[in-house]
Amino acid sequence: MDSAVNAIVGQALVMQQAQAAQQVQLAVYKEALDMQKDQVAALMASASVAPQLANDGMVGTLINTYA
Repeated sequence: MDSAVNAIVGQALVMQQAQAAQQVQLAVYKEALDMQKDQVAALMASASVAPQLANDGMVGTLINTYA
């Protein structure tokens, strides 16, 4: 009977360690997703800026040829 109790306690400790490791992995995963979200938002914001036409000269005043 004593060995059965030890086995159950041992399994409970293993499960607690696995759960703690899984929680750490999930936290790291969420942080990585948040960083990717911020990077994509910055990229989309920079891509949405409309290119400006040239103000002087003969090239690029009607069509944006500098893009």
